[in-house]
Amino acid sequence: NVVYSSDSYKLTDLLHKEYPNAKNRLSKGHMYSVTTNIFDKLPEVFTDQPSKECNYIGIYGRSQGKRVLKFIPRKYVNNFKNLHNYKIFVPKSNGSGALGEVLSTPLIGEPLIGHTQTFISIGNFKNKEEANALLKYIKTKFARVMLGTLKVTQHNPKNTWHNVPMQNFSDNSDIDWSKSVNEIDQQLYKKYSLSPDEIRFIETKVQEMN
Repeated sequence: NVVYSSDSYKLTDLLHKEYPNAKNRLSKGHMYSVTTNIFDKLPEVFTDQPSKECNYIGIYGRSQGKRVLKFIPRKYVNNFKNLHNYKIFVPKSNGSGALGEVLSTPLIGEPLIGHTQTFISIGNFKNKEEANALLKYIKTKFARVMLGTLKVTQHNPKNTWHNVPMQNFSDNSDIDWSKSVNEIDQQLYKKYSLSPDEIRFIETKVQEMN
């Protein structure tokens, strides 16, 4: 329930009303999708620097092979449940599906920043500390080996996270999130009573992320 699909953020009818030619540049069936190539499809709608005269939100995506943050008037994007809060952005496609591979630099999504279909988002937090805790959890070898039980291709949709156990990311957690990623892994091994062989398997098969 805390992993949101790549298609979470949607364009509004108002955008199509004010830019009637937009539908001709968007794929059929994706008129309201914030697609992976939306920055190139609708360049006149996005800006690198938001104007103070209009209420803008950020959209994180890719353009010309690079990750970029662009801005769009707030009225052109529907409200989504984690838009106003902290969350983690993770690429919807990553690697080859090999067990234990690293994830391509997950990052914190600040309030009022959404994403294109290049990413999925995880979490919906009022404070940044809990988002930081989730970011560390995603980087652990334990979480990524559990992800790897269902992620067998490069694709990383929300259902591949089904076997990753939910955690309490607050200060009241049974995990001390102030520790390093490696130390958090040790806490998780203990929490789930992993055997020495299971720990050895994870430590040797899963690539480290810091």
